[in-house]
Amino acid sequence: MLAPYRGALLLAVALLLCESLVMLTMPWFAGRVAQALLGGVVPGALLLAWLGVLTVQAGLSFGNGVVLGSTSSRVVADLGSRVYDHLQSLPLSWHQQRKRGEILALLVNDVWRINSFLTGVLTPLLPLLVTCVGALILLLRIDLRVGFAVAVAVPLLTVIVKLLTRGMRPLAQAHLHEDAVKYGMAEQNLATLPLIKAYTREGEESARYSAQGDKVRMLEVRQQRIESLLTPAVRWLAAAAVLGLLWVGGQGVASGSITAPELVSLLLYGMLLTQPVSQLAGVYGQVQHARGAVQRLMAAMAEAPEPDDGDLEPATVSGRIAFESVAFAYPGRTAVFADLNLEIRAGETVAITGPNGAGKSTLAHLLLRFADPSAGRITLDGIDVRQFSLRSLRAHIGLVSQHVLLLNATVAENIGYGRYGADRQQIERAARAAHAHEFIDQLPQGYETLIGDEGLRLSGGQRQRISLARALLKDPAILILDEATSMFDPAGERGFIAECHELLRSRTVLLITHRPASLALADRVLRLDQGELREEGVRVTEKPSS
Repeated sequence: MLAPYRGALLLAVALLLCESLVMLTMPWFAGRVAQALLGGVVPGALLLAWLGVLTVQAGLSFGNGVVLGSTSSRVVADLGSRVYDHLQSLPLSWHQQRKRGEILALLVNDVWRINSFLTGVLTPLLPLLVTCVGALILLLRIDLRVGFAVAVAVPLLTVIVKLLTRGMRPLAQAHLHEDAVKYGMAEQNLATLPLIKAYTREGEESARYSAQGDKVRMLEVRQQRIESLLTPAVRWLAAAAVLGLLWVGGQGVASGSITAPELVSLLLYGMLLTQPVSQLAGVYGQVQHARGAVQRLMAAMAEAPEPDDGDLEPATVSGRIAFESVAFAYPGRTAVFADLNLEIRAGETVAITGPNGAGKSTLAHLLLRFADPSAGRITLDGIDVRQFSLRSLRAHIGLVSQHVLLLNATVAENIGYGRYGADRQQIERAARAAHAHEFIDQLPQGYETLIGDEGLRLSGGQRQRISLARALLKDPAILILDEATSMFDPAGERGFIAECHELLRSRTVLLITHRPASLALADRVLRLDQGELREEGVRVTEKPSS
């Protein structure tokens, strides 16, 4: 994970180390200046040297800020892309078992937390330790008793910090979970806003969201209480340590064992030590936040992508399909099919009817390999579909579903999604073939009209025609029409059916429907019920030949 950023992170660590070393010289300079001033001498050269060192420190700090800033941006972009790519590769079943908001929280919140820990905590950790160790060594050189006392106090302070923050880990994990739930709730409510408004559930949904927000807020309050206790506690202990150094150092000056300039250096080294100790105190809590995010991301990244071990990529297929003794069940549910057999000839339109939940759409999902059968096989032109690469298999299949999925983009962009790089002429040709050009031409900006989320500015029939145009632009050998007329009124459905005869010419069509009028398109009608298929009718008039 860190390999691409190793060079930049090492450079940042090197700059921070140099800055830490430069900072360790500051108390020494202060002591030498104090010694000169006490002797009645104005140390001009020493002051100039000190100013030069301060300039170097400022330059190192600036360089480190630039390096860490650019590295942080790369980590967020690259890690986000890797997580996104992996999420795309996972089977649909994985996504269906989770709320979209939870998945988005992985992609946004958890990636950000890991980046913050990497660039804001882990990278500066070594320089902070160097500052602590360096300050302790220099304190020991000035006075062994003082240095030894500080050396004992630092680990004691670390233990105290750990005791104060022992409840951070479960709080951090709970906060991540509840924040993801809140995120998912907001995403779901916005997506179903028409439903909420139709049933006047705004008040109830607001109450649910507020209640979840209160859960997140209370966890944040508990975390903040611990952090609020930690920071002043560390500062108090650090201040007490400095006062102790002042008392001991004052006694040393009085007895003659420590000079006044050494006392100045002693106090400044003590104050220099408090800064990294205070920062190190907050590391534990940040580690717990990052740990929870890493665990969630690693669990998602460990999920196996959908299987794609086929290597066949034929340029064309005839479209002959066969389901051979296919068995399939969704996780935790009874079997949809136990021994399903179906053969569809190339260029044939076969209608599948049956009650809701019988598994009609499952046939389409299995053919597209959104899922694989637990037994039996599905073939295309006599070849097991698992021997095709997923990209090649799906390139030969067009899908027009009941629940049309559209982009929040222009009409042209939605139709053009069917073929990468399609030009306007090809898009309009597909729209005309789907008999969508007429209504598109009447839209405010024609093909450049933005249709909104899920095509909310279009009617149901218009959305389905755009979906059909998108599938026709793809020009697949196999076309799946899954309740493709569900959004039409009877007149619109009759017109659609009349228009479709030419569109279906020379294609293999799997027509999934429960509407009798749509059956006029079929060469054969099969009924699926309780996992079994039976033939219900054959059309007398055959599909027009090519």
